[in-house]
Formats: sequence, structure tokens, C-alpha cells
Amino acid sequence: MSDRKASKEREGSWIGELGRTIALSIILSLGIRTFVAEARWIPTGSMLPTLQINDKLIIDKVSYRLHSPQRGDIVVFMPPNTAKICSQLVPGDTVDPWQVDPNKSEVPEIKDAYIKRLIGLPGDKIQVKQGKVYINNQALSEEYIADAPNYELGPITVPPNSYLMLGDNRNNSCDSHMWGFVPKDHIIGRAVVRFWPPNRVGELD
Repeated sequence: MSDRKASKEREGSWIGELGRTIALSIILSLGIRTFVAEARWIPTGSMLPTLQINDKLIIDKVSYRLHSPQRGDIVVFMPPNTAKICSQLVPGDTVDPWQVDPNKSEVPEIKDAYIKRLIGLPGDKIQVKQGKVYINNQALSEEYIADAPNYELGPITVPPNSYLMLGDNRNNSCDSHMWGFVPKDHIIGRAVVRFWPPNRVGELD
């Protein structure tokens, strides 16, 4: 009887230890995802050719606590409510994003994060004309875009604690040229590494 009891105690101890290990792993995983890094996948072609549909990325959620976002970063963020305008447009529509009233839209509030390239920093004067982006009257060199933008924007000035985000696939991207600026507190983190597919694993530029 004593051997059977000891065996049950060992079994209970092993199961308890396994349970504690699993619980700790879950807590650590949630903590890392919340505060340090997380994986994201690309559902659209708005960042082609840099990011392709179904690419999987690691998002750094720490570095922006140490320094401000930089021009050229690939950023994950929650879009402002004005981004709902994209779901109401058909190809060829033009809108003034700074005149959009999101409260008049019947489209549900956006719950999914966006990923775009940071183009305008606070205080920058931005203009898009003749297929080029100008920052403070200087044309931006952009080897990463799919095609030159076929729209015009501005000139506009990025307000404090806000950023202007554009997709690399300029003419097929629901971004700041349609709905305005991204507040700093909407930013989730910076895309730093692509880990899938295997043939394109590496750091992101």
C-alpha cells in the first residue's frame, strides 16, 4: 500500500509541476507579446513589393519606448477612425481626408492593425505631386515603392505627436493620403524581421 501511495504522490507531483510549467509559459508568452514583441502576418498587398501577402513578421514593441519613430520605418499601428473612409470608396474616388467626419459613417469601427511605411515626422511639410513625395521641399528618394503615386496631396504639415504613413504600393494602399495622420499613441511597434517564407527570411529595410 505504501508503494502505491508513494507512486500516486510522485505522479501527482509530476502533474502539478507540468501544470505550473505550462501556466508559467503562458504567462511569459502573453507578457512578451504584450510588452516586447509579437508576430504579425500580411493580409493585403498594400506594402508590395517590400512585403508580400502572407509574409510573417516580428514586431518590435520596445524600441519606440527608448526613441522616437524614424522616417522609413515599417510601422504597425491602429489607424484613426477616419480610415473607415476606405471601405466606402470605389476606384477613382477622391476625398479630402481632413474633411472626413468618421461619426457620420455607418461602417463599424476598425479593429485590425495596419502596417505602412513612416514618411512624415512631426513638423514636416509634406507634398505629393508629379509622382514624387516632397518633404520640406526636398524630393524623397524611394527605391522601395511599387509605382510612383498617381495622386496629389498637400502641402500639409504633420502636427505634433503624429505621423504620416504611406504604403509602398502607393496606388493601392489605404493610408494617410486618404484618411490623415496617425497619433503617436496609436503605434504598436516596428516591423524588424521577416521569418516566413523561408526563402525571404531577414531584416526589413
